[in-house]
Amino acid sequence: VQLQASGGGLVQPGGSLRLSCAASGTVVSTNFVAWYRQAPGNQREFVAQVNSGGATGYADSVKGRFSISRDNSKNTVYLQLGSLQPEDTAIYYCKTRVRGRDYWGQGTLVTVSS
Repeated sequence: VQLQASGGGLVQPGGSLRLSCAASGTVVSTNFVAWYRQAPGNQREFVAQVNSGGATGYADSVKGRFSISRDNSKNTVYLQLGSLQPEDTAIYYCKTRVRGRDYWGQGTLVTVSS
């Protein structure tokens, strides 16, 4: 199982980005896929997830600003980031669990700065 995260970059406060998590070796519609982030000096924290049934969940800090979605035809999960603030600066990782084992993508850096 491999997850390939992409889409990060430098964005100004108030801007938007779309992150992608492309999976191989598993089918995203049959497992949950979650996004986490880790800011410098901080622990990795949960951001959002979508389960096999399509139900979504979000951390309180991103509710109303971020949106997770899934494209089964591309075997890819997306995280739309909106109204970005400097405190959203972090490396964003995607994760899935297959047969009881967690798999992580390599991370993609989002920097929010003017």
